[in-house]
Amino acid sequence: MADTLINPADPPARQTEKLLQIAQALMRRVEQITDDGGAAYAQFQRAAMLEDQVRERTRDLEHALDLLNDSNARLAGANRAAEAARQNLSNAIETVQEGFALFDADDVLVLCNSRFGMYMADIRDLLKPGLAFDDYVQAVSLSRFLVLPPDATAEDWAVRRRRRHQDRHVIFNVQMDGDHWVQVSEHRTADGGTVILQTDVTEIIRLERIERGRLLDDQARIIRATLDHINQGVCIFDEARRLVGWNERLGALLAIPVARFRVGASFDYLLQRFAEVEFGEGMTGAVLNAWVNEGGIRPPLSFEVRRGEGLILAVFAQAMPDGGFVMSFTDVTAEREAITALSGANETLEARVMARTLELEDALATAERANASRSRFVAAASHDLLQPLSAAKLFLSSVGDDSLEGRAREALDKAQNALASVEDILAALLDISKLESGKAAVTVGPVRLDRLMAQLRDEFAPMAARKGLDLRVVTSGAVVASDPAYLRRILQNLIGNAVRYTARGKVLVGARRRAGFVRLEVWDTGPGIPEEEQDNIFKEFRRLNAPASASEGMGLGLAIVERACALLGHPLGLNSVLGRGTGFMLQVPLAEGGGPVMQAEPRPARPSAQDRIALLVENDEALRRAMVLLLEKWGVSVLDTASGEEAFALIEEIGILPDCLIVDHQLGVGMTGIEFIKRLHALHAPVPARLVTANRAPEVQAMCQEAGIEMMMKPIDARALENFLNTLPPPR
Repeated sequence: MADTLINPADPPARQTEKLLQIAQALMRRVEQITDDGGAAYAQFQRAAMLEDQVRERTRDLEHALDLLNDSNARLAGANRAAEAARQNLSNAIETVQEGFALFDADDVLVLCNSRFGMYMADIRDLLKPGLAFDDYVQAVSLSRFLVLPPDATAEDWAVRRRRRHQDRHVIFNVQMDGDHWVQVSEHRTADGGTVILQTDVTEIIRLERIERGRLLDDQARIIRATLDHINQGVCIFDEARRLVGWNERLGALLAIPVARFRVGASFDYLLQRFAEVEFGEGMTGAVLNAWVNEGGIRPPLSFEVRRGEGLILAVFAQAMPDGGFVMSFTDVTAEREAITALSGANETLEARVMARTLELEDALATAERANASRSRFVAAASHDLLQPLSAAKLFLSSVGDDSLEGRAREALDKAQNALASVEDILAALLDISKLESGKAAVTVGPVRLDRLMAQLRDEFAPMAARKGLDLRVVTSGAVVASDPAYLRRILQNLIGNAVRYTARGKVLVGARRRAGFVRLEVWDTGPGIPEEEQDNIFKEFRRLNAPASASEGMGLGLAIVERACALLGHPLGLNSVLGRGTGFMLQVPLAEGGGPVMQAEPRPARPSAQDRIALLVENDEALRRAMVLLLEKWGVSVLDTASGEEAFALIEEIGILPDCLIVDHQLGVGMTGIEFIKRLHALHAPVPARLVTANRAPEVQAMCQEAGIEMMMKPIDARALENFLNTLPPPR
């Protein structure tokens, strides 16, 4: 009822006026009607309540009306903003200098500007929202303004265009009628749509033609033509990382617009394009940028990148002499895909490689057999030479020193010196043979220099004194890492040469400590070495017309020094001035963690070899007789045999186990010296033994170490033999 009295559409003032009129009418009605039962008062009460409800409803209507007006205002503002944004977008797209078109995820045209489809007036009427991409491509391929590539039809062009549309990023140039050029750049949006930009690059291409023709000389034009016709993308940068040359293939491989390539462009833009590709193993953008920034001459850089779903590019970067660099990009996708197809050819190739390998193995085996024959010859020759030399030395040692006087004593000394010279020459020949064959075994360990240099001083002091030379040895407490035997031999040869070829003055031997190594130096005041001969002195049998006699050497000392230093990795230097002298420098590394080496405790007094029994096994009769003569001179009872089999028979016959064993290694037919000693130790008790041999092969040394047998090298030194006997334990 109240709804019919008050129209909600009326303004609030009108509704209030109606409510006041209704209230006045109700009051008059109450005053006119008299009701004894109180009906009039009840009606008044209801009227008052109705008035409150009407007032509350009025307030609600006013609030609702305010909300409605606010919503309408906001909606109107939003509509104006949307219209403005739409107009701004349309204006922005229209102001773009390139042709612009947006296709949605279903490849349907959403919008485009008036420059889209430039130079193709016959398709402009088709470029409206709702146009399918396939229809757009078909229309372009049939346009009379499109210049098709040579030997290509409109259908071929359309197929290639649709295929390119499958990639996320595509850039290519299209030639139009009238020598106009349009670059098409196609990019995928986040929602699956496609943005196509068409840029007029006619002026760029024309200017590039003019610039090329004006600036490039004949050679540059040939190079440019070569770059444009090769199947690789090439770019050249100067030392400031600025682009100075490129070819069209580069833009196609890297999907970079032609407009971006200009002389003086920074390498950073190309590096940004690498962020969109996947680097191959071991390469990152940071590594590439570091290589470019390194500048100067640096090693070439080679890696692969993958762009899109299947394109694989092999990249090669090469520095140029002027500090710039050139990069080439090669499409190796086909090569990678052809690997499977080449499996059959690989089998044939592997067979050829195997055949060639077998040929090389045969040649290597032949060379190894020749080298082995040489080693066997050297070993056999050394054994045959050292046998009589050992016998001669032992015979001379057996001659009593007290029984000779005058000229006999002098002759004995000369004979011993001659044998020592022969022994030195033979040892040099053996050393140079082992070093050249590559079979020299070295054992690197800590070597204390003060002890070694003191021994060398004592060894060469008499020789220097006889020539009136001042030999000074400045010792050092450093501990170096080297092979003690070869290091001693190197210094022996250097000091020996210095003393031998210095007529007057002095010889200085010292050590200078440096960071991580010690430099050993040997200086003399000799005649010096001409510069043109300083390389020749390290050759075998080279003596530079020195005044030393043949008995003092054969010119092998420095050859041994050079090869031994190379084997140990010790750098060797030479400094010589004619008329003033020569200096040799040798760098030896310090031993790691090497503190001072403790001095060995002095050994107790050695017992006498008198009344000892020695078993001598030697197949050379002259050497065996000389050793028996020397041992018996020292009071040793000798049981001598020519073979291991005879020695076992003799021991079984007399039933006595000797106090020591002196056994030659090469005993002819039958067991070797090592086999004899091992078998005797197995059958009886361990007996102190020395294996006498001229064979310096690492294999023999290894077998002795494994069996716990010490070696005594030929020619035998009488003092070494005497020391062995004096170290025997007391008789039981």
